[in-house]
Amino acid sequence: MLLSTITSLAQTPANPAESVSQPSVPQLISNSAASPGWLEPGADPENRLLSPFLKHLASDQKQFWTAPAHLEVKDLKWIAPSAAALGAFIASDSWWAKQVPADHVAISKTISRYTTYSFLGLSGASLLLGRVNRNEHLFETGLLSGEAVLNSVAVAYLLKATTQRPPPYQAGGSGDFFRGGYSFPSEHATIAWSVASIWAHEYPGWFSQAAAYGLASAVTVTRVTAKEHFPSDVLVGSALGWYFARQIYRSHHDPELGGSVWGSFLEPATGDKVRDPNYMASPYVPLDSWIYPALQRLIALGYVRSEILGMRPWTRMACARLLEDAGDQFPDQGVREGSPGKLYATLTEEFAPELERLAGAPNVGARMTSVYTRATGIAGPPLRDSYNFAQTIVNDYGRPYWEGFNNITGFTADAETGPVSFSLRGEYQHAPVTPSYSPEVQAAVAAANFVPPLANGTAEVNQGQLLDSMASININNLQISAGIQSAWLGPGESGSFLMSNNAVPFPMVRFDDVQPHDIPGLSKILGPSRYEFFIGQLSGHNWELCALPTCPSRFPGDYLQVGKTVEYIVGPRISPQPFIHGAKISFQPLRNLEFGMGISAMFGGPGLPVTFENYFRTYYIHSSTAANNPGKRISAADITFRVPRLENWLTLYFDSLVVDEVSPIGSTRASVSPGIYMPQIPKLAKLDFRAEGINESRTTEFSPGFVYFDNRRYHDGYTNDGLIMGTPFGRVGRGGQGWLTYWLSSRNKVQLGYRLQNASHLLIGGGRLADYSARSEFMLGPKLSLAGLFQYEQWNFPVLNADRQSNITTALQLTFYPHWRVR
Repeated sequence: MLLSTITSLAQTPANPAESVSQPSVPQLISNSAASPGWLEPGADPENRLLSPFLKHLASDQKQFWTAPAHLEVKDLKWIAPSAAALGAFIASDSWWAKQVPADHVAISKTISRYTTYSFLGLSGASLLLGRVNRNEHLFETGLLSGEAVLNSVAVAYLLKATTQRPPPYQAGGSGDFFRGGYSFPSEHATIAWSVASIWAHEYPGWFSQAAAYGLASAVTVTRVTAKEHFPSDVLVGSALGWYFARQIYRSHHDPELGGSVWGSFLEPATGDKVRDPNYMASPYVPLDSWIYPALQRLIALGYVRSEILGMRPWTRMACARLLEDAGDQFPDQGVREGSPGKLYATLTEEFAPELERLAGAPNVGARMTSVYTRATGIAGPPLRDSYNFAQTIVNDYGRPYWEGFNNITGFTADAETGPVSFSLRGEYQHAPVTPSYSPEVQAAVAAANFVPPLANGTAEVNQGQLLDSMASININNLQISAGIQSAWLGPGESGSFLMSNNAVPFPMVRFDDVQPHDIPGLSKILGPSRYEFFIGQLSGHNWELCALPTCPSRFPGDYLQVGKTVEYIVGPRISPQPFIHGAKISFQPLRNLEFGMGISAMFGGPGLPVTFENYFRTYYIHSSTAANNPGKRISAADITFRVPRLENWLTLYFDSLVVDEVSPIGSTRASVSPGIYMPQIPKLAKLDFRAEGINESRTTEFSPGFVYFDNRRYHDGYTNDGLIMGTPFGRVGRGGQGWLTYWLSSRNKVQLGYRLQNASHLLIGGGRLADYSARSEFMLGPKLSLAGLFQYEQWNFPVLNADRQSNITTALQLTFYPHWRVR
């Protein structure tokens, strides 16, 4: 097949005028200026064997080793993220190598070797047939690809001898350097990408490009799955081959023979540049920002038509697009008149840089967005256990608190440069000593969760904590983020069933389609859509149900037998901690209608390694035994509807969840949370009202509280550091929450709230909680805000205390918005 493909190419006309029209050499040069030290495109197309070929090899090596001398400060925009990505891969190489199943090794070796041999054969056959058939284009392709291979492999072997990194099957798979080995980088990946990149540009049709890059990618992947190389080995090898191919093609390709244009790797921007906002990375707006209530009110009033509300956080560029949409709804004159107009004006001032970027301004800048401190005092015994009882403070990133004085002091900052952005949020946290439950309460909790009793007190907290701190890259509105992150995957405000910021953020990688887009064919029916996927690792899990013989051998003396089955509880403090992945897709078939569906699942942990096989098992395995069950799995569905003729007055929404079923739709044991939002009350335009109810499933089919409890793997359930990651209403809650907000201005408001939670007596004796709260936020100046909270709470959980208890929570937060920007 390889020879037949080459023969057909050899029979194509040698004159490019008969096939593809190409620009002349002067046109290519005028379209892009070359950086110092690099040949201009097509400057040396003398492609002959012997003397010219040897001369080219020498000049190629000289250009490669002298390239660092021509770097400039502006090149940090690609050097910094590239170095960070390489460092991340090197740090995680050992973990990745351990995820490769042993049964894939043999076939992966065969695929990688024979595909690499095919690339070498393709280069040699092209050279030979091009000369025999006097096809200069095919001859040049073979010569340049061979030149790229020789150059890149020479550098690869020099790096191998210098770094001396053993492959994954040696030295315990540690991936350490300078220990005697030749793993870094991969010469197979180098060869594949050298040849593939030349071919993809000499013959730029979609099929030849897809075949070339697809086969090269197969070599890259299979060298890892063959356990011959670590991921960073193949990435550097692939980059090395691609780099030499690019520079050689630029310098020595004859444009008159055909092929496509390939710009210089280091060439500066010249002339007018068209900037595409779809490739601009943007920091996320924190989930507790004032921006969300303001934008949601503007949306509910009917001034935005392209929103998808059930997936947060939103990027700053996404918020700017919403405002750009809203701008069409306001008159040119008097835009600041009325409450919606003032709200729009305040938001456009906040997102002025992003609105400029949508109009073509460069996506470059850095800023300190806020500095804040919050003092919280709690008088009376609070609650801090949503998994077993309830929480006094909810949806607050799992920050520590207890009776007495609590404090958080922190800052937020972000930066962006082209397709890359960075976010940093750090804070100091203080909380008093939290006492453990009494032995009687510990025993009751342990019995309900089928685990041994465990003390749960904590010492005084004085710690630094990162929240929502990440690096992101945007590729055509697909933003890939890595770091400490949180998500809110539902339309409600009291808590999303699938994921919320009630628990501590955890390290994750997120793939987020940040801008609604059309799916060919499907969007004609369902409208534009958004999609999000994340995978990360949790913390704070103590107990896992595990199967013999794995658990006793790894955790001697640290388990209990469960029933008559050969399964054991492992703990406390299981290691490694479990992973979690989740995904959600939302559609907007009508302007007033949005619906979404999501899923999340836990997997990994002792006796269940984090592999691709175990990841995929979370989608289809449904077993009652610990040996086969990967972990907790839930599905959610939600819908948001602005009532026709009342769309500026009334929005209805509905969130639902089901355990171990495909979808809550049609389920007889779904948990549900309906909600209503009125952005303005008739004759009271500055007053809005929101109310939500919750009814978590209490079917007798499973044990009480099964919604967030995992009786098949992790007996700490759907939690991170002990707090539920979904709605804070507990595992078996019923009740609701309501808010009445008066907007004094776009940034000044007063809010009254009420929360009621009833827990079934079937779960640790049940109980009841009621909160009455008043909140306010005022701008003391253009850069300073003061927020306050007063909350009175009554609770009665008989297992905790036979008498009704109450507490008062007061908080003051001072936030400084410095507006320090570097552009």
